[in-house]
Amino acid sequence: MTTTRADASRDDTEAFRFLAWAWNVTVAKTYANGRTPEGRLSPRAWAGFLTAIWINEDHISEVDLSVPLIAVPIPNAGPFIIDGWHRIARALREQVAELPVIILTEQEEYDCRIYGGDKVPTARFR
Repeated sequence: MTTTRADASRDDTEAFRFLAWAWNVTVAKTYANGRTPEGRLSPRAWAGFLTAIWINEDHISEVDLSVPLIAVPIPNAGPFIIDGWHRIARALREQVAELPVIILTEQEEYDCRIYGGDKVPTARFR
């Protein structure tokens, strides 16, 4: 299935919000499905963000560290993780040095983006 734009109107949509940006993670997972991770990243490099991201403590022990994180290229900033923060938290607790990551293309990032940058918030996500 090819998705060309984020559909944030569905009730079962998984979204990730950070500051003034939000992405449709359901669409991002569709793009990432079946891809081989492009590389690995150090959870320690991302640990500082965990203070600004809501983490369900009960879910941390349930996550599968072999599932690749999903990152998107942020215009004028570089890659940012939009799926996998519970895996990062678990990897930090278990002192796992690296996690696999899939980085979406610029077009895929734009398609997954609900708002932020040149996209404005919809009433549902304000």
